[in-house]
Amino acid sequence: MPPTVTTNDNWTEEQPVMPVKEDIDATADAEAAFSLALSQDQKDIREWVHGFAADVVRPAAREWDEREKTPWPIIQEAAKIGLYSWESLGQFHMDPTGLSVPIVFEELFWGDGGIGMAIIGTTLAVASIFGQGTGEQIGEWIPRCYGTADDVKVAAFCSSEPNAGSDVSAIRSTAKFDEATNEWVINGQKAWATNGGIADVHVVVASVDRELGTRGHAAFVVPMSEAKGISEGSKVAKHGLRASHTADVFFDDCRIPAEYVLGGKEKLDERLAKARERANEIAAGTKRFSSSNPSMATFEASRPAVGAQALGIARAAYEYALEYAKEREQFKRKIIQNQSVAFTLARMKMEIDAARLLVWRASWMGRNAVPFEAAEGSMSKLKAGEVAVWVTERAIQILGGNGYAREFPVERWHRDAKLYDIFEGTAEIQQLVIARAISGMRIE
Repeated sequence: MPPTVTTNDNWTEEQPVMPVKEDIDATADAEAAFSLALSQDQKDIREWVHGFAADVVRPAAREWDEREKTPWPIIQEAAKIGLYSWESLGQFHMDPTGLSVPIVFEELFWGDGGIGMAIIGTTLAVASIFGQGTGEQIGEWIPRCYGTADDVKVAAFCSSEPNAGSDVSAIRSTAKFDEATNEWVINGQKAWATNGGIADVHVVVASVDRELGTRGHAAFVVPMSEAKGISEGSKVAKHGLRASHTADVFFDDCRIPAEYVLGGKEKLDERLAKARERANEIAAGTKRFSSSNPSMATFEASRPAVGAQALGIARAAYEYALEYAKEREQFKRKIIQNQSVAFTLARMKMEIDAARLLVWRASWMGRNAVPFEAAEGSMSKLKAGEVAVWVTERAIQILGGNGYAREFPVERWHRDAKLYDIFEGTAEIQQLVIARAISGMRIE
């Protein structure tokens, strides 16, 4: 309510009071901590990555989409300029606002979704190592995920299975400890693994104790160059993001040293003991069940970054459609002069900006350890994915027949965008996570 202004002893009139300049200045100083303005460092990073996306990625996008091959030369170019490296990723993550990572991802995927995923696909495995590994493991394995500028490597995170996608509790791959050789023995099949089979480092989620469900899962580092019993299965022929390698990975009595379990075996044994104790308490009715596992921990941390990828694709389609509409003439006028086209473009811009705010909020929260009490990470990924699909579809409509032709990039962006409704938690799963968070109830 605005303040009440007393005009005499008998009556009052409620009307806004215009603040004086001194009050405005004092208020501005007190609230200056809130700002959506990017720092100069963030602007420089954005310009640097955008330049690479515009000059290197986008010109090569159609070729690598059609070839459906990993664009090793472009990954190497990214490595040479320092964009593809653990040092640069660490620098981006050190940003206290949490915004450098989504800024970088948005610009890369503005260049192309498939090539963008080929460049950043390694980060999912890195996130798992960083989030669950010991200091020694982080120092040893994260640099190996990238290799060097002269000998580029990639990494893969292997969680999904043919019958275990959104339902991580259905994971059947096992890891058994062999006391005699002090090794883990992994058996099973992983599906939909980005960089699966071509990666030097695979991070594999497997069940150590099936009776504990997801609490019996652990993550293991499996180096392709050292381990025996790991092999690449069928490569997936995908609808979109074709320049990114996706394949099954098989583990047949794959043996790795005891210390290759993330977090260390001693910590795992302690966690399993607590989980068994908790399971007994649940069975006795003295404790409620809650779920926690390596797959979900990795996905939850990465969801805002995934949303930023979708934003880059959406923005590319919006910008292309806008310029097309300003140049294309029908019935002796630019098609943007038709309200149906102009209003669609206005909504495209609005939806992209709204999604970006959700991504930035979740990125800031994640970086500053602010709990996702309303599943804000899932919100950002859900919104950005839906916006990318809708915006790219509208872009095709604005271009008409040209939008459906492979000569124009919007059809590729539409194919690329659809995955963001599906992977790392489908739209339905994201809504389930949000609903559970805001209700505090178990919703099936």
